[in-house]
Amino acid sequence: MTNCKSVLCSVISVMAFVVSAMSAEPTATFTFHTVNVTGSQSTSVYGINNSSVMVGSYVDGRGKRHGFMLANGVLTRIDDPAGTDTYCFAINLSGAIVGYYTNSKHSAQAFLYESGTFTDIGPAGSTGSQALGINDSGAINGNYSDSTGSHGFLLQNGTYTQVDVPGAAFTLGGGINNAGLMTEIWIDSGSSSESSLYTGTQFKTEDVPGAEDSSASAINTRGDVVYSWEDSSDNYHGSLLHAGTFYTFDNPNGTRTFGYGINDHHVIVGEFLSTSGATEGFRASYTVSQ
Repeated sequence: MTNCKSVLCSVISVMAFVVSAMSAEPTATFTFHTVNVTGSQSTSVYGINNSSVMVGSYVDGRGKRHGFMLANGVLTRIDDPAGTDTYCFAINLSGAIVGYYTNSKHSAQAFLYESGTFTDIGPAGSTGSQALGINDSGAINGNYSDSTGSHGFLLQNGTYTQVDVPGAAFTLGGGINNAGLMTEIWIDSGSSSESSLYTGTQFKTEDVPGAEDSSASAINTRGDVVYSWEDSSDNYHGSLLHAGTFYTFDNPNGTRTFGYGINDHHVIVGEFLSTSGATEGFRASYTVSQ
C-alpha cells in the first residue's frame, strides 16, 4: 500500500489560559493552550504520547475530514487511502497510530498506521470497528460490532480478545496504558454511558460523581484517567481522576469541554466549543497539590 501522508508546515495558533479546579483539598491546576489546524473549520485533538506528539482529526475549508499528527509544530496529514473521514485517536512512543476511517460500506473501519503503512484491524466477522488506544508495547484497545451487538476488544500479539463489561448493553472500548490497564466506556440499560477500569480479569466502575454520562477516554502509566462527562443541563466538561479524586476542568475560552488523551508528563488533550461556535482542540498541562 502506498504511503499517502503529506507533511504540511502549518502555523498552529496557540493561546494559553490557566484555570484551577478545586474539590476542597488537594487542588488541581490546568493550563490551557488552543490547538487549531490553520484554515480548518474544526479541530479535535484525541491523543498525545510521551514525546508530546499529538494526533487528531480536522475538517478542512472544503468540508473534508482528515486525520493528523502534530510534532514540533509540523502537521502531517494522515488519510487512510482505503476510505474517507480518517480519525486518529492514539499514538504510542514509537509513533504507531490507531483510529478509524469510513469504508465503502459507510461503516467505521479500525486501522493501525505504522512505518508508513495502513493496516485494517478488527476481529473476524465484525461489521464495523474502531481503534481507540495503543500502548508502547503495541497493545490496542477498541470496539467492534457484529450480529450480537457492540463489544470491546483487546488486540495483543496478533490475538483478539473480546471485552464485554458485565451488565452492559454495549461496550465501546477506550484507552490502554503501559501496564495493560484499560478504560472501557459502556452503555447501561438506561442508555447512559458509564466507565470502568479493566485489569484484564476485573472490572471496576469509575464514573464522575453526579454525571449524567461519564466517558473515560485514556489512562496514563501512573493510572491518571481523563474523562468527558455530561451534567444535568446537557453541558459537557472534562475531568481528571488522579489518586482516587476527580477534578473537573473546563476550557475558559468556550463551552462543552471534552477530555480525550493523556500522557505521563501531566498533559491532557481534547476539544471544546469556542465562543465563535467552532470546535477547537486544546492541550492542557496539570499539576495536583497534595
